[in-house]
Amino acid sequence: MDSETLVILAVAMGLAAALYFSVGHGGASAYLAIMALAGIAPATMRPTALALNLVVSAIAFTNYSRAGHFDRRLFLTVAIPAIPLAFIGGMTQLPDQLYRPVVGVILLLAAIQFAWKPDRVMSQPPRTLVLIAAGGALGLLAGLTGTGGGIFLSPLLLVTGWARPRTTAAVAAAFIFVNSLAGLAGNASALGELPFGLEWLALAVGAGGLIGSRLGAVVVSRTILMRLLALVLVIAGGKLLLT
Repeated sequence: MDSETLVILAVAMGLAAALYFSVGHGGASAYLAIMALAGIAPATMRPTALALNLVVSAIAFTNYSRAGHFDRRLFLTVAIPAIPLAFIGGMTQLPDQLYRPVVGVILLLAAIQFAWKPDRVMSQPPRTLVLIAAGGALGLLAGLTGTGGGIFLSPLLLVTGWARPRTTAAVAAAFIFVNSLAGLAGNASALGELPFGLEWLALAVGAGGLIGSRLGAVVVSRTILMRLLALVLVIAGGKLLLT
């Protein structure tokens, strides 16, 4: 990766981190989208997205936890089955011809999530077995694709009414962090594929994450931010599916 590409990626990922943080996510799907648009090799995309996820999700979890929104029981119920399966998923190297359409579909599903605000609320408490099964499935998906799994955990918790929005953001941030760490551990050999200048990308997404914590209070509304993210993900997801 040359210096010019590194600067462009850092700026784009910093902006993506700010947008994602403002809606309670780590940003892996956006990082994957940006790298796909830049023509980065799939072998580099997955570990890079997971590594950057660690930075932003740690910032998000710290902020939400300090504000008293973290639900330890809910987190442990979904995270305990997710971690070993994220590790297994990280050990599994999908071939390029499979990885691209899988990630493309994930990006399109993420776009749907951001374009549509779930408003259905149910009052029943979460069923432990359902949460365990969901956590395991999302952990495996996180390790396989290089996402933290929060992009799917959040709508699940919100649509079912199992957690309030801020609690969902806190739990999702912690879930993203542990799954990203497990995915990297399971695919330790891929660490050699991490791009030159990763520290600058990490610095950019860290700064973006801090800015994102204040972004919702500015003129741009949450709905507009979500739809902008959806547009980027549709473009990148379509690119992966068509190439």
